[in-house]
Amino acid sequence: MTTFDDREDKYEKKFAHDATLRFKAEARRNKLLGLWAAKLLGKSGDDADGYAREVIKADLEEAGDEDVFRKVRGDFDAAGVDQSDHQIRRHMEEFMAEAMKQLQGDG
Repeated sequence: MTTFDDREDKYEKKFAHDATLRFKAEARRNKLLGLWAAKLLGKSGDDADGYAREVIKADLEEAGDEDVFRKVRGDFDAAGVDQSDHQIRRHMEEFMAEAMKQLQGDG
């Protein structure tokens, strides 16, 4: 294998690894977000876990984070939970940072 081929192979492997890590982090972030939102919605135990799974599934609707945001925003609005868009998005960012930290600790 030439040096160029070797570099290209390493780059492709790193890209695949980073994409996998990002996918896992987003799923973990969504679970943390779902558990936080479930608590504010008055859910606990199996109901909270089920809600967290709904938030994870919501992320499969479209690329990006808007589908997850809309899910939580809509559920908060329907239940009369007082959280601003900014607060929800801030929690999404904080939970993403926590998810990345957790995954890097797993490695």
